[in-house]
Amino acid sequence: MSRILYSGNRNASSWAFRAWLALREQNIDFEEVMIDIRRPQRWQNLAEIGSFSPPAAVPVLVDDETVIFDSSAIMEYANELGDGSLLPQDIKLRARARALVAWQHSTLGKLCPCLSFESAFYKEKKQLSADEISSAEWIYGIWQQHLESTGGAYLLGEYSLADIALVPSVLRLTAHHRVGEDYPLVAQWVERLLKRPYVQEWLTQAYALEPIYCEGYFSS
Repeated sequence: MSRILYSGNRNASSWAFRAWLALREQNIDFEEVMIDIRRPQRWQNLAEIGSFSPPAAVPVLVDDETVIFDSSAIMEYANELGDGSLLPQDIKLRARARALVAWQHSTLGKLCPCLSFESAFYKEKKQLSADEISSAEWIYGIWQQHLESTGGAYLLGEYSLADIALVPSVLRLTAHHRVGEDYPLVAQWVERLLKRPYVQEWLTQAYALEPIYCEGYFSS
């Protein structure tokens, strides 16, 4: 059996972070191959990934002859390879989990676009614009609603793919704009989420690296 996760720099590859977390949380054995996605070597390295994976991006999981690209697909695959505990048993909660993962994929990353995953690791943080603060507060409000509706420790009660998918967004947003008193459940969830052992393992390695600066980050 050969199972390889092609991943990216710990302080830049938020999509790989999600896939890696799901695999680790389900105790799936895999070999990790780190792809350097810094410029200028990024383009050549990703072109090589493109020789066996259509998006030419990381993460990619190669399990024997099966190539699984896209972090959400890898997350679902990890859940099915494992004990299935990363998706709720209730059909409606399961649908909500998938909706949150899809929201992260399709829309959430476009909010506060200059607050890249990389920027969470910068020692000097930019001052947010009023629009960026408003976007962050709006997102915190949505997370608060989910936590209130389930009354659990995590977004849908138990720890799930929805929480895993949002870890990088939690990191980049809270690094620039703390969770205020209006969102007490979000503050507790964030603390709980970022203290999980595998999240800490990744972040410890990420903070030890030289920052990869995002163009335009310090622009007003």
